[in-house]
Amino acid sequence: MIQVIINRGESLVATAASFLAAFRSNCGLWACLAISFLAIGCASITNPVANGIPVRVLPDELLAETKENYQSVPLTLLRQQRPEGYELGPRDTLGIYIEGILGNEETPPPVNIPTSPDLPPSIGYPFPVREDGTISLPYVGEVQVAGLQIDEAEKKVVDAYREKDILRVEDKRILVTLLRPRHIRVLVLREDSRQAQISLQTSSLRGLGTTQTTLGGGRRAEGQVLELPAYENDVLNALAKTGGLPGLESTQEVIIQRGFWDSQLDPSGSDRCYPTETDVQSGSSERQVIRIPLRTRPGESIEFGPQDVILNNGDILIVRGRDPEFYYTGGILRSGEQPLPNDYDLTVLEAVLKTHGPLNNGGINSGNFNGALVGVGVGSPSPSLLTVLRKTPHGGQVAIRVDLNEAMRDPRENILVQAEDVLILQETPDEATSRYASQVLRFNFFGRLINRSDFQGSATAILP
Repeated sequence: MIQVIINRGESLVATAASFLAAFRSNCGLWACLAISFLAIGCASITNPVANGIPVRVLPDELLAETKENYQSVPLTLLRQQRPEGYELGPRDTLGIYIEGILGNEETPPPVNIPTSPDLPPSIGYPFPVREDGTISLPYVGEVQVAGLQIDEAEKKVVDAYREKDILRVEDKRILVTLLRPRHIRVLVLREDSRQAQISLQTSSLRGLGTTQTTLGGGRRAEGQVLELPAYENDVLNALAKTGGLPGLESTQEVIIQRGFWDSQLDPSGSDRCYPTETDVQSGSSERQVIRIPLRTRPGESIEFGPQDVILNNGDILIVRGRDPEFYYTGGILRSGEQPLPNDYDLTVLEAVLKTHGPLNNGGINSGNFNGALVGVGVGSPSPSLLTVLRKTPHGGQVAIRVDLNEAMRDPRENILVQAEDVLILQETPDEATSRYASQVLRFNFFGRLINRSDFQGSATAILP
């Protein structure tokens, strides 16, 4: 402790002499004080990442990409356009009644009431449409009906019997109706499901079946085998029947694998059920990997067409789950792994506040249980030197120097945080010196007034 007594009767020369004598007698303490000033804030002086690249000269390729300027694609682009009339195709089932050949006048034709409200009642006996688009009728053989509507197919059946001159079609009733529309079977795997394991459910007229499987990378998902009616075999209907549109926990992308589960397409004869890099790059019509983004940037062109959203028999539709992203904090900030939001941007100022770091709080201590406490002294400046360690696109690392005080004034300094960033907050040497001077050094001034002719005072400096 250094104490200097000042009496009112002393002259200025005597006062200066007494202060100099006190300084010389305590020169060891002053030397210790100087050494302590050099040693204060060692982390701020020896900070190995303090000399980073300032934000104002940071190239654009090192800035984090924003997540907030995306917009959802129109849902109508995920649905196929229905034709004006139902066009027949392979795996359709027709109901045909030919009086005198398929039934007689005394027996009424069979009537089928469908379970789906979208289909009208059908009349006649079932005749499936073959893979080549034909049906086989008694006495006339094959009749091509693929691509025709119901009334056109009925006219063609009538013409076939008229040409064969088997019966007088003017006197007999010939009816053609749609007994059961064709269905397209697809497999939907969704990693954005909250269920613990995958459950494959077959939605068909034959009942339900279940099995279990796991996608690559150890991620579990919910799966379902769908049988979609014709003209409903598109991406929008497949998503709607399996839980709705993907949420934020997904990659906001639909992947369609086409043709990989059919061993007949493999010339080697192996039952290969996964795409190779050659398959993906070749882009052949038999084996394809189609990617349909659900969110795009304004003005960005859409990379898929109307035919890409139509699902074929045996297609696999996959909705990938998003891997969690993190950033890391250290230094004065609470050390740890912090989750990075996947649906909105996080700036460096918000990242500091999210970890309860000091930001423009002066001498206020907010790390207590009873609220904010005012620190001793005139207050200390908040740490403002934030270093962001960021990985470069080529596997390197760069240190970015951010001035938090400037970031509160200039939005360009308040850069975005990206995945795997390391945020280290430290004091600058000037801030560390100011904190030491205001909180470690304590000056107490007191005086005693006895009477008008006698005044005495002292100044005391307490060193650690």
